[in-house]
Parts: sequence; C-alpha cells; structure tokens
Amino acid sequence: MASMSTSPTPRWFTSSYSDNGGNCVEVATNLAASQGVVPVRDSKDRGGPVLNVPAAAFAALVSLVRQP
Repeated sequence: MASMSTSPTPRWFTSSYSDNGGNCVEVATNLAASQGVVPVRDSKDRGGPVLNVPAAAFAALVSLVRQP
C-alpha cells in the first residue's frame, strides 16, 4: 500500500503589535524550514488569497523592519 504524503498545515500567527484597528496580516512561519516559504494572508479575509513569500526574503524584510 502506497503511503500518502501530506503537506504541513500552516499555523497562522498574528503579531502582538497588531492591535491597530484590524489592518493586520497573518503569517505561518512554521513552513519556512520544510517548504522554503512563509505564507502571508489578510487577517480579515482568512479564506482569501495567500502570498507565499520566499523564506529568505521574509527574513530580510523582518530584519529591515526591526532596524531603528
């Protein structure tokens, strides 16, 4: 019997800094190592489109945002 491979399920995360009236995004960083992407979606439209950002590009973005 052949085994079925399953893709990991995104574990969505919204930053604790997102208490700004609902203009937020959610990310699923748990897929960075296994899939090489960080899915991003609009927190107000959870069934809507998902943007798969390459993990290295997402890390670079986070690094830039954290700079003073």
